[in-house]
Amino acid sequence: MSFGELGVAALCVYVVAVVCVAELARRARQDLTPADHFLAGRGLGAFILFLTLYATAYSGNSLLGYPGEAYRRGFSWIMSTGFMMAIIVVFHLLAPKLRPIAASRGFLTPGDWLRHRFGGERWGRAVLAGCAVLMTWALANFLLAQLTAMGHVTSQVTEGIIPAWAGVIGLAALILAYETLGGMRAVAWTDAAQSILMLFGLGALLVWVLGDSGGLEATTRAIVEMRPEAVAVPDLREKANWVSTIVLLGLASVVYPQAIQRIYAARSGKDLARSFAWMSFMPLVTTTVVFLIGIAAIPRLAGLDGVGADTVMPKLLAQWAAEGPGSALLAALVFVGALAAIMSTADSVLLSLSSIVAIDLLGRPAHDAETTRLGKRISTAIMAGMVILALTPRLTLWRLIELKMELLIQCVPAFLIALHWKRLRAGPTFVGIVLGACLAGGAALLGTKRIEGVHVGVIGLALNALVAVLGSLWMGQAARAGNAGTATPSASAR
Repeated sequence: MSFGELGVAALCVYVVAVVCVAELARRARQDLTPADHFLAGRGLGAFILFLTLYATAYSGNSLLGYPGEAYRRGFSWIMSTGFMMAIIVVFHLLAPKLRPIAASRGFLTPGDWLRHRFGGERWGRAVLAGCAVLMTWALANFLLAQLTAMGHVTSQVTEGIIPAWAGVIGLAALILAYETLGGMRAVAWTDAAQSILMLFGLGALLVWVLGDSGGLEATTRAIVEMRPEAVAVPDLREKANWVSTIVLLGLASVVYPQAIQRIYAARSGKDLARSFAWMSFMPLVTTTVVFLIGIAAIPRLAGLDGVGADTVMPKLLAQWAAEGPGSALLAALVFVGALAAIMSTADSVLLSLSSIVAIDLLGRPAHDAETTRLGKRISTAIMAGMVILALTPRLTLWRLIELKMELLIQCVPAFLIALHWKRLRAGPTFVGIVLGACLAGGAALLGTKRIEGVHVGVIGLALNALVAVLGSLWMGQAARAGNAGTATPSASAR
């Protein structure tokens, strides 16, 4: 049996297993309310919550985009471990304060926090609409990246037996099916199994690729001979890009809707704290491994440019499989683990996207079974649109990550600053969001990615936060001055 045929067989076994999990989740369903469908009845324990957070954080971007970027940029990409650590740090600024409020008020979507925080203000609905639009854009972009990654992996590992377009369409249909059947419960349960597969797969692939190359030292020597720029000390602009990327991903990732909804879905604050404590170790365990895989591919795979570099991992799997039946079996297991990780993120994104569109954008009631049914129809429509776009990929997976983060990060003041500073007002917050989004989006349209190594989205966030904070201070002073002015005549009259 060839490696391609083995890949097809492994894929079939995986599909059957996922369908069985989805059916079990459907039978465990308590009711048809949005809370049960989108949050698994708010009953996720620490271990399942940890695994679903892990599977969501380490996706097709991590398994294909990060090795591809390490292959393109060389050792400077070690910063990827830093920005994944930054995400965990910033989460500790959000989750402990947001979780008790969400539990007491029954939050379902990220927009529920915005309704709670800004609902009594004139511009509160504008803040909600602005954040919902940016989150919808980011999630659609994220879903597109996962579908593109699924096509890459399926085509490469099955050696073209299943072409990329068939992999995208077939696996997208599978995600839609099990999410519709079991909602968040099916997503979380499949995430748990997918996380374990991913951990095993990454470790096995790294051991082989470094061992076969003679170790990291021999690999580095080979890179020096082939591409000396890949081991060069970063210049000032590259160092600025390091800091900018850490800020971009560290802040934007905590306002991922699917991550916020997992905070809502936790069974208790203690379970949430345990899951985040365990997540603290995962950047070292996962991102460093993925970085080393991309580095080790430089002397083994020559001539991959642009989007082609995103196929580093499946090409390495094909090389591994060629060494014998045992290696082929292990490579097939790694393939399933990588595919599972990609799908685990896609399903989470789709679930969050449908809930935001149904409740935050369309304004449907959050406790009506009809809202659940509408969310399922929205999922189908969105998935169909993203599949069409994924069939003709034009951007690298890393560039897709940057594009969504640069707009999503503009929601940070409405969450992090608003959570910790009670004087933040809705009007300046909305103006800041619009200005930051226009700057980031306009720069993307003009083809400007960074200014002196700093992402335009990070510059947009600085402008955004400055406007929100200074505007709120000014409104507060104006309100106090107005109150003082009305109080004086009253005192004189007496």
